[in-house]
Amino acid sequence: MREPQYDVCLKVRDEIGFQRFGLMTNQVWYDDPRRLTFLLSRYKFASKMLTGKSRVAELGCGDGFGARLVRQVVPVVDLYDFDPIFVAEANANQVPRWNMQAFAADILKGPLPQTYEGIYSLDVIEHIPAEVEHLYVGNLVNSLIPEGVLIVGSPSLESQAYASPPSKAGHVNCKSGSDMKKLMEKFFHNVFLFSMNDEVVHTGFSPMAHYVFVVCTGKR
Repeated sequence: MREPQYDVCLKVRDEIGFQRFGLMTNQVWYDDPRRLTFLLSRYKFASKMLTGKSRVAELGCGDGFGARLVRQVVPVVDLYDFDPIFVAEANANQVPRWNMQAFAADILKGPLPQTYEGIYSLDVIEHIPAEVEHLYVGNLVNSLIPEGVLIVGSPSLESQAYASPPSKAGHVNCKSGSDMKKLMEKFFHNVFLFSMNDEVVHTGFSPMAHYVFVVCTGKR
């Protein structure tokens, strides 16, 4: 190449090959590339909150594409999803450098098979009917060590007026930031609410947020 610092690009191409999108991220990149930046920003936020942990889990990993951002700062990241197609896809996309493994788990039926220092679950709770959301949160809580951290992220209730039909599909339980915080306070002593608009996470007025995060510590 004309500039030698780019020779590493050829080295990775020749020795490792081209990396691929996952099943879900492939569709996003094809239909709405800008949305992929929002997705990765959510994972970056989770990675910043979990830096320093030694073992964490993702609940609702989908194709596992975003988990690599968390794996950059956490030595062990286990992935879980209730859909076997996504579990197979997440495992198929792994490479030795990042060595994560995906497992099938339905969080409504019980806790994860082991406990973790941190768990993050992005874009899942809005798919859980309100009448069983206590099982979702309770089983995540029971999958944490006593001092563990839970991060939950979801499109806000207020955002749904502007969401596209594919984005809204399956969304049966979007919440306002205040309602998300109230739910989590039933299970944790400390619940920190964050708002997100596009790629920007902030502590601003949650009714104007497109996406909300809660970071929860201190199991009750």
